[in-house]
Amino acid sequence: MYSNNKLSKAVRLAIAFGAASAFAGTAVAQDAQQEEEAAKVERIEVTGSRIKRTDLEGALPVTVIDREMIDMSGQLSVSDLLRGTTFNSTGSFRPQSGSSAQGTASINLRGLGSDRTLVLVDGRRLPKSPSTGDSQDLNSIPIGAVERIEILSDGASAMYGSDAMGGVVNIITRKDFNGVEFNVSMGEASVPKEGGDTESGSVVFGSSNAKTSLIGGVSWNKRDIVFERDYPWVVPGSSVYGNNWINADFTGNFSAIPGGCSEENFIATTISGEPRCQYNFNATNANEASTRNESMFVKARHQVTDDWQVYMNASATKSASFGRYAPAPDWAPVSATSVNNPTNPNAWFYNPANPNAVPFNPAIGAPREIEIYHRYAALGNRDGYVNNEGSDFLVGAQGMLGNVDLDFGVRRNRSKTYDIGYNYIVRSTAWDYIERGIYDLQRPSANDEDVLNAMKATISRISFFNQDEAYISGSFDMFEVGAGMVQGVLGAEYRKEDYQDQYDSLSEAGQIGGSAGNSAGGDRSVKSAFFETLVPILDNLEMSLAGRYDKYSDYGNDFAPKVSFRFEPMDGLVMRASWGQGFRAPTLPILTQKTTFSAVSVNDAQTCAVLGSCPVQVDTFIRANPNLSSEQSDQYTVGLAYQPTDWLNFSVDYWNTKITNKITYFGPSTILERLAAGDSLPAGIGITRRQNGSISEVLAGYGNEGEVNTDGIDLNARTNFDFGAFGRLNQNLQIAYTRNYDEGGRNFVKDPGFPQMRATLQNVYVFGDIDVAYNLNLIGNSFRCGLGQTPGGAANRNGCVNSANAPRDGNWGTYVTHDLQVSYNLPWDGKITVGALNIFEKLPSLRPYDGRDYNFDLYDGWGRQTYVRYSQSF
Repeated sequence: MYSNNKLSKAVRLAIAFGAASAFAGTAVAQDAQQEEEAAKVERIEVTGSRIKRTDLEGALPVTVIDREMIDMSGQLSVSDLLRGTTFNSTGSFRPQSGSSAQGTASINLRGLGSDRTLVLVDGRRLPKSPSTGDSQDLNSIPIGAVERIEILSDGASAMYGSDAMGGVVNIITRKDFNGVEFNVSMGEASVPKEGGDTESGSVVFGSSNAKTSLIGGVSWNKRDIVFERDYPWVVPGSSVYGNNWINADFTGNFSAIPGGCSEENFIATTISGEPRCQYNFNATNANEASTRNESMFVKARHQVTDDWQVYMNASATKSASFGRYAPAPDWAPVSATSVNNPTNPNAWFYNPANPNAVPFNPAIGAPREIEIYHRYAALGNRDGYVNNEGSDFLVGAQGMLGNVDLDFGVRRNRSKTYDIGYNYIVRSTAWDYIERGIYDLQRPSANDEDVLNAMKATISRISFFNQDEAYISGSFDMFEVGAGMVQGVLGAEYRKEDYQDQYDSLSEAGQIGGSAGNSAGGDRSVKSAFFETLVPILDNLEMSLAGRYDKYSDYGNDFAPKVSFRFEPMDGLVMRASWGQGFRAPTLPILTQKTTFSAVSVNDAQTCAVLGSCPVQVDTFIRANPNLSSEQSDQYTVGLAYQPTDWLNFSVDYWNTKITNKITYFGPSTILERLAAGDSLPAGIGITRRQNGSISEVLAGYGNEGEVNTDGIDLNARTNFDFGAFGRLNQNLQIAYTRNYDEGGRNFVKDPGFPQMRATLQNVYVFGDIDVAYNLNLIGNSFRCGLGQTPGGAANRNGCVNSANAPRDGNWGTYVTHDLQVSYNLPWDGKITVGALNIFEKLPSLRPYDGRDYNFDLYDGWGRQTYVRYSQSF
């Protein structure tokens, strides 16, 4: 290995965060043969460290996805690419209708949550999404601008601060490019009868000389919306929010509005011996929202003197998403004397002047107060249009000041979201019109247009997340010991975050039916100082020490230390270990959000029995908690990387993470599961039930409670074979195995949605001008129903319902898909590519999950995704 003293005068330490890295599992550096050659070796900087070094395998486990692998994947976007990695253990959020984060996508390393996974772009923190305020939106990153992606599968708060408990994803954009490159592709999905088609493209240009380099480009991609009715497995939905009524005290059963179930998508049926009018919400809604992303970027670097250079990065992004949900559902209180009360003999339903009149049934009982559960289909579907705009500008300088290599700069990032929703209900007007009989419940579509328009609302949500930064760091040789030079980095950062999530006034007042959410907003500043040292103990043993202090203006401060070791006992073998502590600061939304209403889908046996369908939506009120403190973590890794031959190299790493003082969201499903399992809940969080056992309301929110202990093993093996005239074959096997995920005293691994293993096998064969790529993707099996749940049968679409003390049950099978791509390199520097993801059209396991037909985070319903791509270089 190159000794530090040989290189210290030739190449200086790292300044900028995150630059080039090597493939995880590639060969380690060989011993130097000549000191003159050592001075020519380029040092590289690996995500997780600010010190450049010559070793290709460092003390921390880093996996790299380079540009070739990105192109061979066939994926449309950065988010699609990262969702398929083995480190995304339990899947991650993707665009979907009916969500406040409709157009966003995230990454969830180790199953610890997207808010515990830090995303960097060129080593700098990607700001939070305005739609969520606590996670980062991968759809804001153009895939055409990406040179490679580095995944540090270890905690890294000592380097990067908050949110890096689960690991770090560093997206490196292109640089040092000369020429022009053009790509365009089109694709379609096989399973939906209509929708899901894709388009993408990019143009990248670059030019450089001895002093100046410039690179820029544009990138775009889109995916069409898919309506639920276009999937072959979808059956008519059945919601009690059709046209039904029940006693105000919830005694008795739901019953249909007399003569009021004749319009489109309303379903007349009988449940619990009573006539019911359900609504088929699957006829109109679209869980798969459309997405369209457009972006442009430019990077410039100029060498001012031999020792100093200035640089600039700028980008602008715009994304749009369209989602459709079924018409607004809502309940309404009705007095005993209202003409829209079925218990009133003088109601309009029974009036001889009504052309749709039906006879009054005396068995209905005396007039009394009731509640009506109605679907306002006459107002139209709830359509949501979300537009995101972002800009990022950074300028800095790097150079030598004496013996210190300085890097400093400033950055300004602006992100804004416009979320407009159509055809929602003004609750106070609707209630009044129903009470006074102005709104005809029997024939909603026959109501006068002025009546419908007076009840209708267009809602808005305008959000922004602004981030300003200033940074400086200096790297230098400290002193020399027997094994080489001790190197160090000192630095400081200042970051200002300003967040606002503003709902319209009617939504804030709780006057909108069929919608959820409330405003939040605040700002904070973060002052940070950090250090890192590299200490050569022996010629083949080195130690790194790092630490970071962060002071937040709104809750306090944290210090995160880290120590790591790298030992090379023989050529080709590297042994490594690390230990560190981390933290996650409470995010601005959960500190500042006003109490928010949401209608959340759950599978609760008692409520399903009363309402006659499952899953059901329950009234949920989500509260902020301004008294939260930061989470703390301890993590360590132990592993080795070995290259026994020229054609084989592999790495094995054991990882262990413990999170204490955990910031936990207690939502309806979590609360039900914990009650069923006999687990406790924080004060102020719980469920209220009616006399008949159905859920009246859920009080949800956040709290610092408990700890998480999780550990597992990562395996990476790579082979490369050169067959001479018969081509070359490269293979890459990646396996992520989660041994334990203990929260609250039990292991959640293999619970529904938490597979124990994920694996990918990538194969690339090159023969002349032909490139063939074949990928295998595996998601391990899990139990069908978790602890405290039991199969609900056909009435619950074969989903699971809560049942106290029930053991884990059933099997959610292993999910394997195969991808194939063939490319032909044309004589004029062009390339034509055809391929298919999931070539054998594997369907997701159709088990209701989180209110949908399958686990949206882990799987997709596209089926076989065929595509064709053309690339041209000039």
